Parts: sequence; structure tokens; C-alpha cells
Amino acid sequence: MSGEKQTSATAGRKARLRAAVALAVFVGLVALVLHVDPSHAYLWIKALHIIAVISWMAGLFYLPRLFIYHTDAAPGSDKSETFKIMEQRLLKVIMNPAMMISWVLGLYLAWSVYGFSGGWLHAKIGLVILMTLTHVYFSRSVRRFARDENTRTARHWRLMNEAPTLLMILIVILVVVKPFA
Repeated sequence: MSGEKQTSATAGRKARLRAAVALAVFVGLVALVLHVDPSHAYLWIKALHIIAVISWMAGLFYLPRLFIYHTDAAPGSDKSETFKIMEQRLLKVIMNPAMMISWVLGLYLAWSVYGFSGGWLHAKIGLVILMTLTHVYFSRSVRRFARDENTRTARHWRLMNEAPTLLMILIVILVVVKPFA
């Protein structure tokens, strides 16, 4: 092991590079599936969509937890600076790419399989928009924490930690049960 701190700029560059390579592999895999085996593309696209959604949700669950702990850290302290790095990397390396892939593949599936029809699908897309707005709120909060301008309490972040969970539950019910078909 090199002894390099994971919070260093070099480690951050390496993390971004690994994320870019993973994203390129992901996009290449989608393109390959569509080109080589279009008859099974639906199942591959669906699987990749689910993987992207799971990655996005993991970030949406974890980021507010980081905010809770970051709220208790003194601004400028080593602990606070470490949380800033963790929050930035989680957002930029995992959450943003996963959200974009979820949207692109999800819209492709909504169009190719359902023709954008069905009440359950419209409700699901509405909830995914709310999930995206939650993501945007968290993203702006990362920037506020980075500037040491957080004004929210740990209690607020505990409550905000529940928003993605509630949205996920409703979205999964709509997708599986299709109550407004």
C-alpha cells in the first residue's frame, strides 16, 4: 500500500478517472447490446437501468447521513474537510452518473415498451422527478457544506434521509403493481 491519503487530490483524480472508465464501459455495454443482440436488448437495458437506480439510491441514502455527521463537525476542522471530500466524491463519482443513466435508460424503456402511456407510468415519472429534485437539493447542500454555509440541523438531515426512502417505496409499488394501468 502506498500510504497515500484517500482524501488527497491525487486520490480524487484517480477516483474520477475510475468513474469515467466505469461510465464509458457502461455506455459501451449498452451500445454493444443494442448492436449485437437487439432481440434481447430490453432485458439488458432493464437490468442496466436497475443497476443504475440501485447506485443512485445508495447515494441518496448515504449523502444525508454524511450531512448529519458533517453538521456536528466544526467548520474548517480535519473532520469537516474529510466530509467535504466524501460528499463531493459521492455526488460527482456515483450519484450524478447513476442518476443520468437511470433517466436515459428509464425514458428509453418508457418509450420503447409502454409508449409513454399508462397512469402508473405517469405517476412513476412524477415521483422520479421528485427524486431528482431531492438529488438537486442534496447537490446544492454539498456546495453549501463545501463553503461552510450549512444552516440546517442534524434533525433536518435525519428527516431528509427519509425522503428518498418514501419515494423509492412508492415508485417500486407503481412499477410492480401498476395500480393505474
